[in-house]
Amino acid sequence: MALIPFDDRDGSIWFDGKLVPWREAKVHVLNHGLHYASAVFEGERSYSGRIFKSREHSERLIRSAKILGMDFPYTVDEIEKAKRETLDDNEIENGYVRPVAWRGSEQMGIAVNHSKTHVAIACWEWPSYFPPEIREKGISMVTSKWRKPAPDTAPVESKAAGLYMINTMARQEAEAKGFTDALMLDYRGNVVEGTGANFFAVFDGVLVTPEPDCFLNGITRQTVLQIAQEMDIPVRIDTIKPKQLKDAEEIFITGTAAEVTAVGRIDDLEFTVGPVTRKIRQAYEDLVHGKIALKAAG
Repeated sequence: MALIPFDDRDGSIWFDGKLVPWREAKVHVLNHGLHYASAVFEGERSYSGRIFKSREHSERLIRSAKILGMDFPYTVDEIEKAKRETLDDNEIENGYVRPVAWRGSEQMGIAVNHSKTHVAIACWEWPSYFPPEIREKGISMVTSKWRKPAPDTAPVESKAAGLYMINTMARQEAEAKGFTDALMLDYRGNVVEGTGANFFAVFDGVLVTPEPDCFLNGITRQTVLQIAQEMDIPVRIDTIKPKQLKDAEEIFITGTAAEVTAVGRIDDLEFTVGPVTRKIRQAYEDLVHGKIALKAAG
């Protein structure tokens, strides 16, 4: 099936405070976000017209911009209203929502004293990220040579566009080798995440996930930890060494796009989709579709 280019679609995009026709939502090639990666974004999902944890995403968007030193021209409430307008205008019920903020073309060079922050919000229909057969078997991952940076070398708490450069390179290499995704290690050589999703493993019935000290503490990750707490699944925030993976009973990744996705293979190791993964995956699906609610705070 041929892909529909993202610059040639029907619909509208919220752009600097107003809805504009999709094909007219353009920026100049000499913008700071393109040349110097001064851009932040969010990935959100709408289920039956409701954006899951919408406000948390809006708050993180603004927080990410501030970490990069970007002035943000809108409040959380204004971004919430803009997302609602964009979904309604495009008549999207089940879709993906992409807010993005970037420094514009007012100034070219490293300095940003005269740059302006621009904001856009797009949305489009979005089915399940992986087909049912892959969800049952689990995705395959290959360990990448690229490492996640130390927190004193990059703004790791920001969902900054520039931080995804190594993820893209890792994903491209993984797919070229026949794998679904890449397993990312950190600067210390510890297992931390996929190219766009957080990492969980089950050891002796305990759900283990790394401390997010050099990668983004995903909203879905936080939600899964809440789910585990309410389901009385023991959890441990701990370092995971690559050599420990052979002892894992189950492995899954989490993210807005991936939701809760089982991992069936990492390099030469194989895993099954086990009961903890299935329970958490089902609970997450029930939660985003409004069938259950979490009692835990957060």
